[in-house]
Amino acid sequence: MPSRRAFVIAPFVLGGWWLLLRRPPRTLPDPSAEGNGPLVSLVLCSNDGGNRQIRTLRKIVKTDAEWRAELFPEVYTVTRQAGTEFAFANRLWNEHRPGLYRCICCATALFRSQEKFDSGTGWPSFTAPVAGQNIATHEDHTLAEARTEVLCPKCDAHLGHVFDDGPLPAGLRYCLNSAALAFVEYGTKS
Repeated sequence: MPSRRAFVIAPFVLGGWWLLLRRPPRTLPDPSAEGNGPLVSLVLCSNDGGNRQIRTLRKIVKTDAEWRAELFPEVYTVTRQAGTEFAFANRLWNEHRPGLYRCICCATALFRSQEKFDSGTGWPSFTAPVAGQNIATHEDHTLAEARTEVLCPKCDAHLGHVFDDGPLPAGLRYCLNSAALAFVEYGTKS
């Protein structure tokens, strides 16, 4: 039988999780804003997933202290320290509305709901990005096996990993962290 202490603490724990998951979304920057780093070519999209145009912009380069001051702690941990959030306990794994998934740090268009699928992993999973140049990858050797890390090319935010066990025809599964993504429902004003 649970102790009295458990009954006293449980509402605060549940309330804390509720507040964490119900936190207002971060206001996204202008995706066409110039950074201060080297040049990168990206496909810019309107919030309906269309109106695509290729633009060459400067990367966003900030110090660790600047990112830490700007981002919520869990977003900072995932995007700047390559952290991973818990499976099935993140805000976008079960999102089914039509929309666009943008980088939480710089608002680069990354993935569309049309390419999202239920991988059974508990993280948002996609078969393809909005455009190949809107993601960057590199080999990740932090665990026992080599994986391919997925990054935002404009701000170098860690997004997740890509695996070769996705549905055909491409066979890819981009397994991403919700904390690295901002979901924008189609038709939302920029």
